[in-house]
Amino acid sequence: MKSARTYPHRVMSILNVTPDSFYAASRANHLTELRGAVERMVAEGADIIDIGGYSTRPGADDVAVQEEIGRVLRGVEVARECAPQMTLSIDTFRSEVAEAVLSRYDNIIINDITGGLGDERMASVVAAHDVPMVVMHSRGTPQTMQSLTHYDNVVEQVREELAKRADWLAEQGVTKIILDPGIGFAKEVEQNYELLGGLERIASLGYELLVGISRKSFIYRPLGITPEEALEATTALHWASLERGAHILRVHDTLAARQTITLFEKLNKL
Repeated sequence: MKSARTYPHRVMSILNVTPDSFYAASRANHLTELRGAVERMVAEGADIIDIGGYSTRPGADDVAVQEEIGRVLRGVEVARECAPQMTLSIDTFRSEVAEAVLSRYDNIIINDITGGLGDERMASVVAAHDVPMVVMHSRGTPQTMQSLTHYDNVVEQVREELAKRADWLAEQGVTKIILDPGIGFAKEVEQNYELLGGLERIASLGYELLVGISRKSFIYRPLGITPEEALEATTALHWASLERGAHILRVHDTLAARQTITLFEKLNKL
């Protein structure tokens, strides 16, 4: 376990350079759309822009490596043009994609939904460039994850698996680790709520903690609504996540998350 440390609250805005994200409004493919999306994120208070060229929703289609590289580099180029100082996160589990970006750009985070398990070279690439890495908990692949949802105690098992992964990555030379409990990845609806409810246990490991719950199915399905109608419910659970120790909110709705963090910090200064 790392020693206790205070981390800032940050908004990570999602820029999907994909044709099949589960939330249609987050997709951006043409250059004009990309520029508009980035400019809006900056204006609304993003701290990080998370760029993904491979949809990781359950059941998503596979994407060729070169296609993913092309999509991601297109997004990074536009983001750098519009916001040169912005921290960019690359949502990929492939070392080739990470290397393609890291060899060209700085101020980058690698956001790996497999925590380095999906590609044995990822740890060495991240270590060589000495950049932060988001280590998410999941099982299997986007095509198989929802068949791998058995846990005896989801909170404690996720905590244990993340701790072991972080220790291994540190041994490989990864010095800046951010943990993500992987809400919605290889978890059933009730398990997601159990995990959110026990988020303090993940936070107690001492790492910076990211939560990605924006407009996900475990929010909108119990309410009988669509992803497009799930902003208010997402915001409620963002507040609950901050109360339980989250530092980074990965979101589709930048302004709502920024306002949530602002009021949460104001209240907790009283």
